[in-house]
Amino acid sequence: QSCLSRQQLLAAIRQMQQLLKGQETRFSEGLRAMRSRLSTIHASLAKAAPEPPAASCPALQAPVDGRKFGTKYLVDHEVHFACDPGFQLLGSSTRMCQANGTWTGQEPRCAEISECSSSPCQNGGTCLEGLNHFKCLCPPQWTGTTCQYQAQTAPPTWSVTDDPAFSRQPRCAQIAQTQQCSCDPGFHMSGTASNGICQDLNECEVYQQEGGPRLCAHACVNIPGSFRCSCPAGYILLGDGKSCEDIDECSLSQDNCTSGSTCINTGGGFQCVTPQCPPAAGNISYVKTSPFQCERNPCPAESRSCHQAPKTISFHYLPLPSKLQTPAPLFRMATVAAPGRLGPDSLRFGIAGGNNRGHFVVQRSDRHTGELLLVQSLQGPRTIHVDVDMAEYLDRVFQAKHLSKITLFVSAYEF
Repeated sequence: QSCLSRQQLLAAIRQMQQLLKGQETRFSEGLRAMRSRLSTIHASLAKAAPEPPAASCPALQAPVDGRKFGTKYLVDHEVHFACDPGFQLLGSSTRMCQANGTWTGQEPRCAEISECSSSPCQNGGTCLEGLNHFKCLCPPQWTGTTCQYQAQTAPPTWSVTDDPAFSRQPRCAQIAQTQQCSCDPGFHMSGTASNGICQDLNECEVYQQEGGPRLCAHACVNIPGSFRCSCPAGYILLGDGKSCEDIDECSLSQDNCTSGSTCINTGGGFQCVTPQCPPAAGNISYVKTSPFQCERNPCPAESRSCHQAPKTISFHYLPLPSKLQTPAPLFRMATVAAPGRLGPDSLRFGIAGGNNRGHFVVQRSDRHTGELLLVQSLQGPRTIHVDVDMAEYLDRVFQAKHLSKITLFVSAYEF
């Protein structure tokens, strides 16, 4: 009897196992059907309710006698303004679209720069305003571009009278019972026919006063009967006798940079630079991978601030002449995906820091490239720093940021 009850017990257990298996299958099928139904409802709702459009700000116009840089009016986008030559910007040079649909800053306008505001006319002269220049109306006894010379008593500014090296005896000949005297080229006759002397013509002053062509790119030196051009230290005179070219001290090994620094050639000189990675802060630390690049060490998975910090920091040094014509492209940033990896599908560029930020704007030149433009001319000598960052996004999700630290060495000269 015990044997029979054991057989019955095993059969009952098998029956229960079959029953549970059937229940499990039905439950799984019910879950699948429910999941499918929810997906269908979700898809139809997503189609019916399109995403709300991104908030934007009203369109901005370029100021009269000025220019506008930037065509996007979405939240966090910037628009920049600059004035034409002869005008100065009043108001905000940069305005950013805020989440509430309004722009930061004040409406910019361009006001004409008054050349007469500095009172350039001396000795009672009257200043007349012109386009980018002024003219002085002088009282009868005064002359010169700023009425600086006394008309009757002052010697001509274009002659040299107090140095014997700049005077010559005239060449005279008796022609038909009259004496004819003349001077060599570069000299002019001074005094009467009987006791005249040839005095040097100061070409540097003549051309400067008459507004003629500029004789020299830098400095004009008067010499007896002629002139020569000179260049500032750090430049050499070119074969045309008037233009100056910068000497590249770095390539000629004329620098005194130590072994730990790098020589950067600048207009008229050089700079020794030693770029440094930022010091470690919290989870964020960098390692120098080349003389001009730092890379961030791997971040802990949970550290959001570390992932938001620049992945790479690069250092760039650009020599510029003074008063460079604007707008002038200075620097480009681009992204390149590693082989076999999906690159970012959108980029955002911005000016992240530095001094004199108002002189620059960043604009997109194509889908994967941003360009730093100089929009307000810089007068040297001075050193300007500007930081440009590039953020990478994939499906609107932030991936990484790259920072370029740019140093501009602006020369004292326009060549």
